[in-house]
Amino acid sequence: MEGCDQADPLNGGNQNRGIGQVPGQSEEPHQEPGNVRLVRHRYRGWRLRHAPGQLQQLQQLLDSHSFWAQGRTPAQLRQMLVGSQAVVSAWRGDRLVGFGRATSDGVFRAVLWDVVVAADQQGQGLGRRLVEKLLAAPELAGVERVYLMTTNSAGFYEQLGFTTLQNQQLMLRRPQKS
Repeated sequence: MEGCDQADPLNGGNQNRGIGQVPGQSEEPHQEPGNVRLVRHRYRGWRLRHAPGQLQQLQQLLDSHSFWAQGRTPAQLRQMLVGSQAVVSAWRGDRLVGFGRATSDGVFRAVLWDVVVAADQQGQGLGRRLVEKLLAAPELAGVERVYLMTTNSAGFYEQLGFTTLQNQQLMLRRPQKS
């Protein structure tokens, strides 16, 4: 079904809609702990790009709870989602409380991007569940290496099996402005 989001296969893959569900999203058969449900989006975040109000909630979550993703426009967010092979969102009722995405060639490399949890939802395991769901996505499941960049959350990612690489350097190229 084109544009449909996928229910959590770890919870039976039930595609039935539930009470309080965000319109247009698949839901797991029961709410996640703390009444937060995770949605793994198919078709490059199709629902986040098209369902009323969801792109605006994503923009607000990134503006309010990340220093690196502030000020992204709706057009940029749409393009970002289209370019992402795996997209996961977390919802408490109709409120977006977590988000993460990944890019990948599907064989050799993948990169996690923009893993964000609303401040009032942190410390409850939601970030862990977002990352685990991203890593379990078919687009990432078989890759040789999964990379990420973090400024101040290395300890969190180490708990999930990531390690700091001493023999590699992060390099950055910024396009020259004309």
